[in-house]
Amino acid sequence: MALRPPVLNPPFNITRASHVVLTVADLAASRLFYEEVLGLVVTLQTDDALYLRGVEEACHHSLVLRQSKDAPCCARIGLRVRTEDDLRIARDYFAGHGCAAEWAEVPYQGLTLHVTDPFGNRMEYCAHMPVEPRQITRFHHHRGGSALRIDHYQLLTPNLRGALDFYMDLGFLLTEYVGPDDEQIRAVFLQRKGNPHDLVFFNGDGPRLHHFAYMVPETQHLLRACDIAGELGFGRQVERGPGRHGPGHALFVYFRDPDGHRVELFNTHYQVLDLELEPVRWDPADPAVSFPWGYPARGRWFEQATPFEDTPVRETAVRPTPMTLEKYLAEEA
Repeated sequence: MALRPPVLNPPFNITRASHVVLTVADLAASRLFYEEVLGLVVTLQTDDALYLRGVEEACHHSLVLRQSKDAPCCARIGLRVRTEDDLRIARDYFAGHGCAAEWAEVPYQGLTLHVTDPFGNRMEYCAHMPVEPRQITRFHHHRGGSALRIDHYQLLTPNLRGALDFYMDLGFLLTEYVGPDDEQIRAVFLQRKGNPHDLVFFNGDGPRLHHFAYMVPETQHLLRACDIAGELGFGRQVERGPGRHGPGHALFVYFRDPDGHRVELFNTHYQVLDLELEPVRWDPADPAVSFPWGYPARGRWFEQATPFEDTPVRETAVRPTPMTLEKYLAEEA
């Protein structure tokens, strides 16, 4: 099957990855992790919620943590659209495609649309938030990894081709993909804001949120975040890295927060602004795809992820068979 051409005039204008809403067991423990290790800025804390943003971000929040007694989950992942008119068009579009789409009252956001896409991913679209002072030049307030801004989400889905087609119809551009050829695609990287990705889909049991990611200023901030994680008792929650990605080329480190949600810090992006740029295919048989240097990830990095709230997880018909650390060490032995 040939790759889809881009849709240059989508039905409404999505601009970027915006925010993620997670449930947690202990707001105090979560605040310690996200504020001191990642370096996020606390915009507001209430009795049952915590709103955070990156040091470069002016909008009210890019991460919302809600206290819950239930098992930790992802309530929504957020996408921004250009205007509220785009939201109204989006509601009609999604309803016309059989998706649950309804207006929602959400604190510290303007008009907000809740959508469950055809693959079970629970999305939240908005056009406005209150504006807060940027902290980018308040250097004496910077903590941990100095997380600048939210960049992307990686989702697991058993219907990878369907997700690719659905989101390309919404104007997302395919920048990179993983597969031995154009028929057997295992992962896709989709963007709206001009860098390699806003949404990443990998084949797997889903729908589940594999991770969300923040950009940091420099490589040293990845190491500083790891050092502070170790000092504060989160050292064993440094799950993968520091390392180098093949797709995207970023330097990275992955953490698991106190509730097991996975978050990535990374730097070094490139721009994807021109339409004549062809998507880059990465062959999964090439070791440079999963670990350009160092060791591959542990099996749990590929298998474990955060479920969406009140959403059943469906098994994929095609089981991923990545090179894991366990396999690698067994072969070396």
